[in-house]
Amino acid sequence: MSAKRILNRSSFATEPTTTPHRTTSARPRSWAADWGLLLLRLTFGLLMAGHGSQKLFGLFGGGGLAATGRGFEAIGYRPGRVYAVIGGLSELLGGLGLALGLLTPLAAAALIGVMINAMVTVTGAHGFWDADGGIEYNIAIAVVALTVAATGPGRLAADRVFPWSTGGWPEAALAAGLGGAGAAITLAL
Repeated sequence: MSAKRILNRSSFATEPTTTPHRTTSARPRSWAADWGLLLLRLTFGLLMAGHGSQKLFGLFGGGGLAATGRGFEAIGYRPGRVYAVIGGLSELLGGLGLALGLLTPLAAAALIGVMINAMVTVTGAHGFWDADGGIEYNIAIAVVALTVAATGPGRLAADRVFPWSTGGWPEAALAAGLGGAGAAITLAL
């Protein structure tokens, strides 16, 4: 009898239920998933915020705005200082937004856009692997940002009260679309 009850309970837990806009599991999301998302968001988000702080303020061994501006001019962005501010703020605010789970699709879009620019202008010429200066690291960050937009930031996030808190295709499309559009505009200028 117990085995039958367990069998029925486990099959119930995996049957999807549908709503007009979303398909959800009958079983609530585990707290382990929320803590895992928090760990992922904090790790990548704070690393990106630190990277932006290097560009903008010279923190954590970074060159600051003047040196970053010169670096941007060397790869063709003019005026370099303006693009350094845009890139630095995108990393800082996108990273903080991802870490806090605040405006998650927009934070993800900012990071995706910066990573696309980095791949096109700097790392793409060096192949795939980061050891050779390639795009590996940039892809990893863009995919993590897109994944968090798609899955939602979890219950341990500032966004938990907003409709986009559970993620989904629209949130992922918004993050990818805005990130791609921002990168395209920046590269076209």
